[in-house]
Amino acid sequence: YGLAVMGQNFALNMAEHGFKVAVCNRSPSKVDTTVARAKDEGDLPIVGCKEIADFCSQLSKPRKVVILVQAGKPVDDTIALLSEHMEKGDVIIDGGNEWFPNSIRRAEELSSKGIHFIGMGISGGEEGARNGPSLMPGGPKEAYDLIEPIITKCAAQVNGEPCTGYCGPIGSGNYVKMVHNGIEYGDMQLISEVYDILKNVVGMSNAEMADLFEEWNKGELDSYLIEITAKVLKKKDDQGEPGEVVDYILDKTGMKGTGRWTVQEAAEQSVAAPTIASSLDARYLSGRKEEREAAEMILEGPEVKPSVDKGQIIKDLHEALYCSKIVSYAQGLAIIKAASDKNEWNVDLALCARMWRGGCIIRARLLTGIANAVASDPDFKNLMVDPGFAKELNSRQMSWRRVVSLGIAHGISMPSTSASLAYYDQYRRGRLPANLVQGLRDFFGGHTYQRTDKDGTFHTLWDEAHKDIGDLTGRTAGEL
Repeated sequence: YGLAVMGQNFALNMAEHGFKVAVCNRSPSKVDTTVARAKDEGDLPIVGCKEIADFCSQLSKPRKVVILVQAGKPVDDTIALLSEHMEKGDVIIDGGNEWFPNSIRRAEELSSKGIHFIGMGISGGEEGARNGPSLMPGGPKEAYDLIEPIITKCAAQVNGEPCTGYCGPIGSGNYVKMVHNGIEYGDMQLISEVYDILKNVVGMSNAEMADLFEEWNKGELDSYLIEITAKVLKKKDDQGEPGEVVDYILDKTGMKGTGRWTVQEAAEQSVAAPTIASSLDARYLSGRKEEREAAEMILEGPEVKPSVDKGQIIKDLHEALYCSKIVSYAQGLAIIKAASDKNEWNVDLALCARMWRGGCIIRARLLTGIANAVASDPDFKNLMVDPGFAKELNSRQMSWRRVVSLGIAHGISMPSTSASLAYYDQYRRGRLPANLVQGLRDFFGGHTYQRTDKDGTFHTLWDEAHKDIGDLTGRTAGEL
């Protein structure tokens, strides 16, 4: 139910894999369009329905209904309509980008009728929906078992394995998809920062950059986003203007909200995710176009810029991008692990990486190594300390530093690249300056501290204004 392009394409995907599919939509014309497409694309077994009662009557029991409508109230309205014609044991699968607590609420509401509810993240865009997306379902295991034969055939396939699997109880599938989108935010920002240096420091043309990204896509940076970066950079303007369309695109990035949810959840789980958070901040700043144009006339950058070997810059950018991508995945997996532990979802992080290897926007060659690294360590803490990835980061970190320093020297902001490096540097240090921060907290708020040389909780009378605060046991109440 729901026949915008994503809904149409996923219905056609299922039909092409041998499943007879009934389709319905609030607008009857979309039903006609889908049925016509099914005939044109191989006379696929799709039945069009104009009324929900007829739609539900066409389905074999237990009924399995995928809804692909706008998140929020439209999902609730659709569920209300469908549930009038469904019965105990039937399954509703929401395939939209939904805030995971909403899926938990809907599952609880439907449970009184005995109707199962699954929140299933779908990634891959319109192309993926038609030809094989990454599918991330979360809900009752008995409901998953009912849809498993369908989604394993319809999902993208990598080395004979479907890019789907059981994420866990309700909410977990939406959560994994949310974090996937957060990683996507970071990945695109990292690529844009490389583009900025190539264009404004190295001085490469769009065609030259496109060739470079195509070359990078043949090696360890092989990924969907690197692939389409080359395509975007080389595309000639389609409005009759000279040059490439990318130079005419307004530098204001839109968003649908999943990146913001990821950053909110990272904070909720007390997990540092600076690569993702900085990419969100970059979008916010891009939206202040008029302010930035005014500031350009007032604020100054460096007058003297260093002269560097352009061949070396390109090599360093490759290494810095590779390192930053590892760090971005490390942060995303850490968010999922923290939420899974808190909610007792038991999400398999190796499965997440395997699901993301194909069909989805963040698919990349790198994910095979990530899946293997997570699967081989039952006490997995952070991707960066996996022996294989640690070796890669250690051998390339000087290139990473040179790139960040180059951006600073040229007055070019690299928020996600520099945030990734800062995360790496903080995580690898056994002692941070947090001792001073805690000392300051104790000074102005009596928040106490722990010591490195003895057990217990301590408070210092820092100057004559400070008094003995007595029992310290309650001073850390409320700490996260």
